[in-house]
Amino acid sequence: MPLGLYTDVHVPSAVTEGLRLRSLDVLTSQEDGTREVDDQALLVRATALGRVLFSQDRDLLRIATQWQRAEQKFPGIIYSPQIDSSIGKLIEDLELLLTCCPTEEIADRVIYLPLQ
Repeated sequence: MPLGLYTDVHVPSAVTEGLRLRSLDVLTSQEDGTREVDDQALLVRATALGRVLFSQDRDLLRIATQWQRAEQKFPGIIYSPQIDSSIGKLIEDLELLLTCCPTEEIADRVIYLPLQ
């Protein structure tokens, strides 16, 4: 069963739409009413929902490191820089991760896109 994804406000809607066209479970921060919360609260929310967080916000990398050092559990973060990110490649890479990786392979980790 594919993993559920939670996207922050920085993720283009075209990525969300592309993933949904592939029948993947995506919830955006806008839909969840967390559009204006800080990054820490966003990771708390994704964790409460049991969803992997996809972001293009570098601040979440720092927060993930803090959580890892404190051994605080989270479902995982997928990160891609905003610059030079192809929408098509993001959709392909996210689909691969969500459909092929078991929960325990992504949990408590940061995965960087694009995949090589």
